[in-house]
This record gives sequence, structure tokens and C-alpha cells, in this order.
Amino acid sequence: MSQPVTCDVVVVGAGMVGAACALYAAREGLDVAVVDRGPVAGGTTGAGEGNLLVSDKEPGPELDLALLSGRLWADLAEEHAKAFEYEAKGGVVVASTPEGLTALETFAAGQRAAGVLAEPVAADRLHDLEPYLAPGLAGAVRYPQDTQVMPALAAAHLLRASGARLLTGHTVTEVLRGKDGSVRGVRTDRGELHAPAVVNAAGTWGGAVASLAGVTLPVLPRRGFVLVTEPLPRRVRHKVYAADYVADVASDSAALQTSPVVEGTAAGPVLIGASRERVGFDRSFSLPVVRELAAGATRLFPFLARVRALRTYLGFRPYLPDHLPAIGPDPRAPGLLHACGHEGAGIGLSTGTGQLIAQVLAGRAPGLDLTPFRPDRFPEETA
Repeated sequence: MSQPVTCDVVVVGAGMVGAACALYAAREGLDVAVVDRGPVAGGTTGAGEGNLLVSDKEPGPELDLALLSGRLWADLAEEHAKAFEYEAKGGVVVASTPEGLTALETFAAGQRAAGVLAEPVAADRLHDLEPYLAPGLAGAVRYPQDTQVMPALAAAHLLRASGARLLTGHTVTEVLRGKDGSVRGVRTDRGELHAPAVVNAAGTWGGAVASLAGVTLPVLPRRGFVLVTEPLPRRVRHKVYAADYVADVASDSAALQTSPVVEGTAAGPVLIGASRERVGFDRSFSLPVVRELAAGATRLFPFLARVRALRTYLGFRPYLPDHLPAIGPDPRAPGLLHACGHEGAGIGLSTGTGQLIAQVLAGRAPGLDLTPFRPDRFPEETA
């Protein structure tokens, strides 16, 4: 006799992507349970800056997903903006040399053709946007569609709004599969959850969850630090970053890379990034990395040299070799769906990911072509 089904879908992971999957699946009328070994937003989500960006994405599947997600975030903000500190402040990408500005404007032209709002900013107008920027910069591009949320608040709020059963402190030890190979739920260290569908939204640990179902997904951690200043009057109006940040995001290198990213927050502190390196799950503090972040930030905003840094924190971005997330059903394990591997863009891409997953779960055609995001697109030896 078969085990009773306790819900329609189990979402593994109570971060931002898992919360979005739960919300949109519930809106499709599905009974959802969310399970996580830690607290809500206890992994990458809680260590993120909350960026919802189109500015760093070239035309293609990820940008399409970002534009979809941006529209969904705007819809959610109309209902819940204060609940998760949604701020439509826009982004400014600056170039320090004429050559860098030419490359940036070429990149922006391709984005505009794909539906992105990208406004050139001449050097003599930069200080109208950001009065405290360093002098001598060659110019910039402004991206009005770049926004920000407070990620831990957003994840908690969307989970609450979903009405899903939330099981924190439950470690998934196995993805249950029937004799025909199809998914039947999950086993945890505190019991079993039975469902015909399981969504792997475990972020950086998505590869480990996939292996519990007997499939491979080559998710690797990419460590990054964030430097947090003392609270200040609002001096940085946008998310401001150097043009070489885009190249760092797209890089396959495991070595340390830093490029200045500076943004103010509603609460007052300035957040400073960004670093990337593949060092496994090493949580060691790195003074050289933090020094690089501080140096890059003061090159953009010299006033920061006189500002105290209160703390740093680190997180692990879920990196996949082709820089695209895994989204959708896994043909190797019917009933298993993946929603992970978004690297540093998981907060921004979460809403679109959640909606696409929910559409598949409901038996409807997804709003975007999921072929580029297929979980089984990687050769087995890659994993």
C-alpha cells in the first residue's frame, strides 16, 4: 500500500529562491511544505546585499529571466514594499577611462535592444547623480531598473505570504524515489515528507541535494565578502560599481577577483563589495580581500576613507560552470525539479524562477523557454 501524500510539493531550501517557489506554487493552488536544515535565509540569502539587477547581464537567457523577475518584484512591491524594504534606486556603472566607457556603451547598446533601460551619462553630469563620486571618471551608464530589497526580510515575508508549512531544523538525508524512479518525497532526520514533486532550492548546497536523488549537478561555492560601514546620512544614492564588475561576474577563474561595488541602504550603512573566489566552503576571514574592497570603494568615493567599517560578512554564491542557474524538471528523476545555481543573482532572479517552477508544477507551459536552464545539460564528468 502506498504511503499517503502529505503535500503536493516539497521545497528544499528556505532561502529567497525557495520562498519564491513556495509563494508561486501556492498561488497555483498547490499544498507546499518548505524544509531547511537551518533557519529562514540562513545560507546565501542572509549573506547577500539584496540586489535585483539587469545592469550586469548581457542579452540572453539570464537577462530575460532578470527582466521577468523585475516585473514580478515590482508587482510584489505594490503589495508588500515596506515588508522587505524594496527600493527602486537604480544603478550607475562607471568607467574610469575613455576606452572603458566605449566598451560599456557598446555593452549597454546590446542590452537596450533586449529591453533594458540604459541611459548614457556624460562625465560632466556624473555628479548630478552622485555628488560624492571621485573626479576624473570618463562617464557612466545609468540603469533605472536596478532595485534592491532586504533579502532576509523578503524571504521571510514571501514564505509567510505563501502559507506553506515551514519545517526549519530538518536536514534532508534522502530524496525518496519509487520503483519506477519517480520522486516520492524526502526523508529528513526528523521524519519523512511525502509528495509527488520535490524542488531543489538549496542554493550553494544544490549539488549535495541533487546527489541525494542520485543525480549530479556541478554546483560549486564562490566565496564573497561584504564590508559594512557605520550608519551615514544618505551619500550614495544608487548602486554604483565599476565597469569591470561585469567581467568578474562572467569569469570562470577560481582566483580572487575584486571590483568596487558601493551602495547606500535605507538604514544608513554603506555596503561595499564585491569579491569572488573559489575556495570551497572556507569561512576564514581574509584581511587582504577586505583591504582590496576598501581600496576599491575609496577610489570611487574618496569620502569613505574617513568612514569607519563596523563589520564584514561573507557568503557563498552557488556557481555553475556556464553561469546559468538550473531551473526546471530533471528528466533523470521524474518529479524532481531544480531551482538553484544562480550565483550572485539569486535574490534578483528568485521571483521569475519561482513563477517558472510553479507553472511547470501546475502542468502549464512556462513563461520562458527553460532549455538553457536544463539541469541535465552538463556532462557527467563535469560534476
